[in-house]
Amino acid sequence: MTAANHHCPIVETTAPVTVVTWHHEDDTARFAQRLAAQPLLGNAFITLHGELGAGKTTLVRHLLRALGVQGRIKSPTYAVVEPHQAAGLAIWHFDFYRFDDPREWEDAGFRDIFASPGLKLAEWPEKAQAVLPLADVAITLEALDEETRQATLQAYTVHGQQLLQGLQA
Repeated sequence: MTAANHHCPIVETTAPVTVVTWHHEDDTARFAQRLAAQPLLGNAFITLHGELGAGKTTLVRHLLRALGVQGRIKSPTYAVVEPHQAAGLAIWHFDFYRFDDPREWEDAGFRDIFASPGLKLAEWPEKAQAVLPLADVAITLEALDEETRQATLQAYTVHGQQLLQGLQA
């Protein structure tokens, strides 16, 4: 099971899957701008899946810029989490690539972060799947070639379904 679906639903549902292709980074930026414009994004948990170089951090950078984050946006690979603030919105960007000790979850206060309002973005969620809550939306990125990315979006909660419906409106 991936981090996006490690919680088994009581009632089996089939949330729609949306697949989009971004032919170059400008497409990724446009998607990030549309996502940033969604009012429901402010309290969402989004997981990002894909191999190294698939574009997870690039998507997060474009999204944070679209939300108005200023200054340097660095990958939290070594720090595990980087907090950001934009227009009254608390944002936490997690990278669980090096996460290997569930005790670190409690010690770092991640439970409190996930219990608080704000946007949570997590790269490599499968490394922390035993402790992560259910994602609202999982985005799986695949590099088709040097510039082209295929993004598969899957909603796992009602909140996530509403967020993805807003993108299609």
